[in-house]
Amino acid sequence: MNYQVFHAINTLAGRWPRIDWVMRFAAVRLIFVVFAVAGVLVVQALVQRQFRRVLCFAGELLLAFGLSQGLERLSREVRPFPSHAVHRLVTHAPGVSMPSDHATAAFAVALGVLLFLDRRAGLALTAAALLIGVARVWTGLHYPGGVLAGAAIGGLSAFSVYVTDLGARDVQRRTSLAHRLS
Repeated sequence: MNYQVFHAINTLAGRWPRIDWVMRFAAVRLIFVVFAVAGVLVVQALVQRQFRRVLCFAGELLLAFGLSQGLERLSREVRPFPSHAVHRLVTHAPGVSMPSDHATAAFAVALGVLLFLDRRAGLALTAAALLIGVARVWTGLHYPGGVLAGAAIGGLSAFSVYVTDLGARDVQRRTSLAHRLS
C-alpha cells in the first residue's frame, strides 16, 4: 500500500511546471524557512525570559532527533527511486528512507513551536510541515510511510515533552501551595 500511495502522488509530478516548482522548493528549501521562523521565536522567548519554554522546545527537538536516528538504524526501507520508476524532480543520493528527516524535523519544530512558543506560528509551521511531507513524496524522495513516521516522531516527541512539562508544573504548583499553607 505504501508504494501504491507513493505512485498515486508521484505520477502527478512533471505535469504542471508551476506546481512542480513549488514542490521542489517545499521538498528542499522550505525546511530552512521553518528553522528560521523557529529561531526568531526562540530568540524572542529568550528575550522575554521564557527559559522553561525554550528548554522544553529544545528537549523536544533532541527527543525527536534521537527517535529518528534510532528508527533509521532499524529500518531497511530505501528510497523509492533505486527500485521503481519514479518522476524525480530532485536529485538525491540513495539510502535509507525511513523516517524522512525533513518530515521529522519539520513536524518536530512546528509542533514544538505550537505547544511551547507561539500557537499561530505553530499552526502556520504545521501547514508548512504538511507541504514538506507531501513534497518529499511528490518529488520522488520518500514513500508516504517514511513521511508519516517522521510526522509521528515529531508529534510524539512534542506531546511527550508537553505532558511531562505539565506534570512538572503541576507538582511545582502543589509544592508551592503546600509551602504556603504550612
